[in-house]
Amino acid sequence: MNAPFLGRASLLDHRIRRADPGDRPAIARFLAECPEATAFHRLEWLDAVEAATGHAAHILLAERDGEITALLPLHAAHSPLFGRALVSTGFAVGGGAIGDPADATALAQAACELARRLTCPTLELRGGALPEGSGWQVKRSSHAGFVRALATDDEAELLAVPRKQRAEVRKGLVHGFEIRTGASAQDRAAHYAVYAESVRNLGTPVFPRALFDAVLDRFGPDADILTVVHEGAPVASVLSLYHRGAVKPYWGGGVFAARALRANDVMYYALMNHARGRGCDRFDFGRSKTDTGAFHFKRNWGFVPEPLAYAHWTADGAPVRDVNPLSPRYRAQIALWQKLPLALANRLGPLISAGLA
Repeated sequence: MNAPFLGRASLLDHRIRRADPGDRPAIARFLAECPEATAFHRLEWLDAVEAATGHAAHILLAERDGEITALLPLHAAHSPLFGRALVSTGFAVGGGAIGDPADATALAQAACELARRLTCPTLELRGGALPEGSGWQVKRSSHAGFVRALATDDEAELLAVPRKQRAEVRKGLVHGFEIRTGASAQDRAAHYAVYAESVRNLGTPVFPRALFDAVLDRFGPDADILTVVHEGAPVASVLSLYHRGAVKPYWGGGVFAARALRANDVMYYALMNHARGRGCDRFDFGRSKTDTGAFHFKRNWGFVPEPLAYAHWTADGAPVRDVNPLSPRYRAQIALWQKLPLALANRLGPLISAGLA
């Protein structure tokens, strides 16, 4: 069993420790009952990221009298280009400590100690209860999340979209797209082709296809792909997660022709209707960096931004890790990547992006 980070000598009924494989059933029960748990806290997510990228998963537990009261899931990311970092959680926009808020700081302190043991000079907590104390930088306005209730039927869903954005959806609907949903080999191939072209056009490397496959395989019915097809060709596609009645379109994009066809607009409208048919009552549009194009696009759909908080810790003397694609330091690389032939970008992209956890 892993040694506790807080010894029992001073706290007989309380300890912070790293989870063992034998803790998985208890962790699963805790996550099922914890209202703050997100899709990115789930064991399926932790396992998928580890299997697809090799970034080891670690879970820190807070216990009282042998019962889990809080936990913090983490991935130890490693990259020749971007260094080593402990993140909660890998490739996610959420994570952080959940459970009893009184345990948040102790879990964060234990995470700092684990980062040191794993030679990770950076620790990132993407949400959850935030730690208190020196050494932490907390950003409360750099990103926002967007969630709203789904409407009662397809027509009401369209009418819930503000007028200007609704007009864009209607312009797309006249093209008579075919909407495909599923997680078959055909769905996965179409999604990856569209997504890879989309991110190349944005100037960022595509994630390994193994990551998408691992998430789909482990989430089972709680993940699927929706693809918009025009004249037999996929033009927009999104891989979504389903968690506690909410659908989260997570990895999505469109080919160059998608903009003129309004295929992305139709894709999100179709996903709202598809999710309602699956029993969802909320649409989680995910996070966006404040005042970016994606931020304003989601507001145009009638979503109200909710500020998100993130905490960062950097070991003494270590440089701050910067993997933000909007950072000025990457401007030249992004411009170069946009010019790469798609086949070359798809070959090199996964080698780079696997370290961007």
